[in-house]
Amino acid sequence: MNRRDSLKALGLSTLSAGLLLEACKTDNKKAAEEAVPTTGAEAGRQPFEVERDKKLNADKFFTAAEMATITLLADIIIPKDEKSGSASDAKVPDFIEFIVKDIPDHQTPMRGGLRWLDMQCLNRFGKTFTDSSKAQQIELVDMIAYPKKAKPEMAQGVAFFNRMRDLTASGFFTSEIGVKDVGYAGNAPNKWTGVPADVLKHYGMENV
Repeated sequence: MNRRDSLKALGLSTLSAGLLLEACKTDNKKAAEEAVPTTGAEAGRQPFEVERDKKLNADKFFTAAEMATITLLADIIIPKDEKSGSASDAKVPDFIEFIVKDIPDHQTPMRGGLRWLDMQCLNRFGKTFTDSSKAQQIELVDMIAYPKKAKPEMAQGVAFFNRMRDLTASGFFTSEIGVKDVGYAGNAPNKWTGVPADVLKHYGMENV
């Protein structure tokens, strides 16, 4: 089961991050390959699924400017620290690019939200989000990152940031970096050390 199928198997149409740790099976070499295989056959996948995913990987939805904004936002949400890399280190922007093509319901809210963000920055700072200073970027994010504290007129931004945060967490915690960050080890075989001594003694075989 690949990363996209794992998300769908958990019923994560909204990509809630809370249940993702049981669906982690990734390769961190290439972000697009993390999301879905691009070449060759894969166990449990039909040829039409592989072909569909090839097409999704080949197509582009976000512009370069939009991807730059997504990268900045993702790293604000999950920055690099002493424990692990940032969201962009885990190739989260590429994951988001794939997901919005795979689940088109994300496309309009994401694109609209990115434009809303730029308009807010232009009105407040005279610059787009990516051209604003770090302090200005955080100032605006703080206005939309806490739904209970946000002003009513920021509702569109709050909805966008909630979606962006869910997508970022989903991408990060289904990556190799994210799995290591939470210390998820998965199933591991036990080491066989022989029949326990008390069992051997019970059957009179301790000296065999």
